Amino acid sequence: MPMIPAAATLPCPLWRRLLALVYDLLIVVALVMVVGLLCQLATGGRLISTGAKTVIPIWYQALQALVVAAYFISAWRHGGQTLGMRPWRIRVTRTDGGTPSLRQALIRVLVAAAPLLLLALAPALGLQTVLWTLLAVWAGEFATALFDPRRRALHDMVAATEIRLLD
Repeated sequence: MPMIPAAATLPCPLWRRLLALVYDLLIVVALVMVVGLLCQLATGGRLISTGAKTVIPIWYQALQALVVAAYFISAWRHGGQTLGMRPWRIRVTRTDGGTPSLRQALIRVLVAAAPLLLLALAPALGLQTVLWTLLAVWAGEFATALFDPRRRALHDMVAATEIRLLD
């Protein structure tokens, strides 16, 4: 894929990337539902055991994380856009305008998803507390885009990537 000169495109405003993320959330929900259905069929409907305590197998959680990460990484590596980014005409690039490397895409997705580890605290702190904390951490991660001259969120800074407008 040809490189896009960094000077020829503008940094993406935060509001635009958040709206693209909402679009991608719909895709992620669909992926999670399909994987869940396939796993339920494969286990004869005994994937998640309920009773006094709900138990979700760790392999299933890892599989869901892998599928969602694969969606983002493959989209960023092949064209620089997820389905949610296309209507907003934005693209993930390296800082020089090229396509992110596999390493950059992996770092980007891991840093962006790291706050999800807070969900492990839900039994001790309560789900509501953990969800509000998760939201606050993600808000902080994206808030860096308000102050960075190139409008990079924390995961962009760590991965040496940017979100650029295609207009």
